[in-house]
Amino acid sequence: MKITIGTRKSQLALVQTNAVRTALLAAHPGLTVEIEHITTRGDQILDRPLSHIGDKGLFVTEIEEALRAGRIDLAVHSAKDLPSVLPDDMTIAAYPQRADPRDVLISRSGQPLAELPAQARIGTSSPRRACQIASLRPDLAIVDIRGNVDTRLRKLQEGQYDAIVLAAAGLERLGLLAHVSEFFDPQTFIPAVSQGTLAIEARANDQRIAELVGPLDDPDARSSASAEKAVLARIGGGCQVAVGAYAHHDRSTLLLTAMIGAPDGRLVRAALAGTIDTAANLGRVLADQLLSVGGRELLQIAEA
Repeated sequence: MKITIGTRKSQLALVQTNAVRTALLAAHPGLTVEIEHITTRGDQILDRPLSHIGDKGLFVTEIEEALRAGRIDLAVHSAKDLPSVLPDDMTIAAYPQRADPRDVLISRSGQPLAELPAQARIGTSSPRRACQIASLRPDLAIVDIRGNVDTRLRKLQEGQYDAIVLAAAGLERLGLLAHVSEFFDPQTFIPAVSQGTLAIEARANDQRIAELVGPLDDPDARSSASAEKAVLARIGGGCQVAVGAYAHHDRSTLLLTAMIGAPDGRLVRAALAGTIDTAANLGRVLADQLLSVGGRELLQIAEA
């Protein structure tokens, strides 16, 4: 049996896809797995901040088109790149076990965020990260940065920035954790929705692929993704809004923390606990709570 996986062409995307390929081959001896590289709109637009483009499917649309056309059988995404609501003809066939969800700081000096000098230049393309940095250190200069992980590290080393903020999971998968100056606590510096999680997308009516990929699905990763994505779906917005959510498990309890913020560092944060089987509802309830305590006004500031 042969299947084809679609993926972006970045080094990180290929590492992630090869990890899924290896897991599939281990689960199904004799399977043949090919990989097709797909260039997305987000890969082509490098001269503008992602938050200014305003398309929720920047790294997804072309890959979903390949799925619909039958050129590929499944796709491997960083789950945080996916819109909070999928098209009706698509499904997430599996969420493999989640990697480290935290954000990290990499500074040229090796200093943590609290020790960086005033007006130090911090590179990030994420409104969520920018908001939380501004909340913690309003005296720093937050500057947009684009490019893959290697490009961002090179720009840092060249002195274009004093520090950058990246996802721990990507650095871990690339073997680059030695560069990290500080790991942020995910309950205070809240990650992006589904950060550290891979999502294996397939056609909703493809039972063959669903059964093939099923052994890779991790229930904890799925329930966390369900709660976090429900927060984002309820709040709305795409790359241009500062929204974060982080769910983790304590036995049968799911603990969810989320935030909404504005570019100037103002933010609201809240947390709720619930059962794993009501993960999506937990996310919706927490989102409504955030909106009611000032989040709606902060979103209006960000979108103005």
